[in-house]
Amino acid sequence: MPRSHPSARNRAQNHNRLLLLIAAYKLLHALLFFAIGMGAHHLLHKDVADQIDSLARHLRFDPESRLVNFILDKAALVNDPMLRRIGFVAYSYAVIALIEGIGLYLEKAWGEFLTLAITASFLPWEIFEILRHLTLFRVSLLAINILVFLYLLRLVLARARKSAGAWTH
Repeated sequence: MPRSHPSARNRAQNHNRLLLLIAAYKLLHALLFFAIGMGAHHLLHKDVADQIDSLARHLRFDPESRLVNFILDKAALVNDPMLRRIGFVAYSYAVIALIEGIGLYLEKAWGEFLTLAITASFLPWEIFEILRHLTLFRVSLLAINILVFLYLLRLVLARARKSAGAWTH
């Protein structure tokens, strides 16, 4: 039975579990936004309303329901330039979330700073969205992002204090 190198085992045991959890969360964001980008790309040169109507019928939704009609009305406004913008933004955010996740997984200071800055930049928008329309999902997302922000801020400040202490000795 092959044995792993002791230093590799120690590294795995000493890995910051919360950073791993946040990294996994960011990597899931990356996958979600990549899928959104792929969906937008797939819908290029197609009638989005027809595609949604077909999906609603396949899923056996009532085609006369208010929800289906609302979605079909909004889908009729979607055109190729809008799909390209949606795809570009989704792919861009997927790349950023992937970089954040990798930086956090590797426990790099730049990954913590990047995630801290991006998370902080979204907090006002999330609060605005909750004030506009309160939902459990939005409140949960805000709570998760506040916890991520506070944890990373604590890590960054602890590293700064440790670094400042090294300079005084």
